[in-house]
Amino acid sequence: MTMDIIGNAVFILPVITTLFLLIILLYIYNEHQLHGKKYHPVGGTVLSMLINYKRLHHYMSDLSAKYKTYRLLSPFRNEVYTSDPANVEYILKTNFENYGKGAYLYNTNKELLGDGIFAVDGDKWREQRKVSSSQFSMKVLRDFSTIIFKKYAIKLGNILSEAASSKQKMDINELIMKATMDSVFKVGFGIDLENMSGTSEEGIAFSSAFDNANESIMRRHVDSTWKIKKFLNVGSESELKRSIKLIDDFVYKLIQMKSKQMHDSTDDISLKKEDILSRFMQTNDRDTKYLRDIVLNFLLAGKDTIAITMTWFIYMLCKHPDVQDKVAKEIKEATYVNEQDDITNVADFASCVTEDALQKLNYLHATLTETMRLYPAVPMDPKICYSDDVLPDGYNVKKGDMVTYMPYAMGRMKYLWGEDANEFKPERWLDHSGVFHPENPFKFTVFQAGPRICLGRDFAYRFLKIFSSILLGCFVFKLSDENKVASYKTTINLSIDGPLHVFVSFRSGLAKS
Repeated sequence: MTMDIIGNAVFILPVITTLFLLIILLYIYNEHQLHGKKYHPVGGTVLSMLINYKRLHHYMSDLSAKYKTYRLLSPFRNEVYTSDPANVEYILKTNFENYGKGAYLYNTNKELLGDGIFAVDGDKWREQRKVSSSQFSMKVLRDFSTIIFKKYAIKLGNILSEAASSKQKMDINELIMKATMDSVFKVGFGIDLENMSGTSEEGIAFSSAFDNANESIMRRHVDSTWKIKKFLNVGSESELKRSIKLIDDFVYKLIQMKSKQMHDSTDDISLKKEDILSRFMQTNDRDTKYLRDIVLNFLLAGKDTIAITMTWFIYMLCKHPDVQDKVAKEIKEATYVNEQDDITNVADFASCVTEDALQKLNYLHATLTETMRLYPAVPMDPKICYSDDVLPDGYNVKKGDMVTYMPYAMGRMKYLWGEDANEFKPERWLDHSGVFHPENPFKFTVFQAGPRICLGRDFAYRFLKIFSSILLGCFVFKLSDENKVASYKTTINLSIDGPLHVFVSFRSGLAKS
């Protein structure tokens, strides 16, 4: 009871602190104006973010429509938010060295991400980037991941087959999260987590702790009192501490087990190095903290972003059944499957999803990309300014300012995408011949751009296209409540909030046994 009272009292502090320091910040702002410097217009304060926390990205998008770039006043630093592609290109490429994670973002994320590639700058980042780049370009990893993705897509398909036969509604959000966690964990660690089957209590507990830690870390970005809560061990910080302990215990145990397997094995050496953990252990098998950070960063980047995109994709296809039919038609044509073929189950259909077939799926690629434009898995990406600077729009930023570009807001800006910016329209990504054409990466920022462009982009598309091909080749998806409007949960990533219940039925040509 005492801890609850303390926790509630601590929640009041952001309001008091913000209001008190707002006067000082406005004074500083006016002083800078007198010295002839020009700063971006003020859109609000971090208190506004807390008030709008559950609809945070709507709120930020509304501000972006009014100001391409704006500031939110904070007790500790100016926070600059931009949806201007020129500014984005400047911070991600042109003046890349002046914008990075910095001490603030490192300290905010370090319990979960440690010294992983998404948390560090400088030499640590360059070293991991170099090693990761070589690993992701390896054919052995691509081939291994393809086998794993098909395996778990079939497992998910078999679950959906049972639901289709019994006309039972399913929470596709939960199923996709479990299937993706199992898939990405297998590629990352070479070990079955068994989330879908539910046979591993440890695996289920790890997955839950991982999701809870993600949410607690996001809370820190808008809660200026998190360090006090951490010191007092109350509220979300107490939950984060418990989650991180469970995560670390589980991961270190797996690293030790993998190390023993690799050193004791007498099999051909190439067979031991398909998963990411094993491949990184070739270069550093003693520093378990290094390995822990590498793989958890990969897991965060892979599992959440892919699963979130896949879930929003299914949701959008349910809302646009004409698009769903067009995607399914393309898949059938690319795999040369028709109603006369002897396709009796999901595994039979999966065997037709070849490398050649995946290359032909332009409309599917466009539909996945359009989903990411409107529902980017990472809705905001902050950087810290290392020295005073002037952005291309002519406004100043100061050393220590947090400069954030916003894929969610950018995907909805009419000045970038036209009057139909809020419409789900895969055709915008296709040329007159129906071939997919990419956009400027500083306009479509889902995979970052410049030196930090996402190494896993092709990996993500491979997963999404394999799963989509197998599932949509076999099933028709329909929301159990066709009037449902899905909302997001405010975390680091843009997860759908709560269950997404669907009915699935067999697509024509698949046996209904």
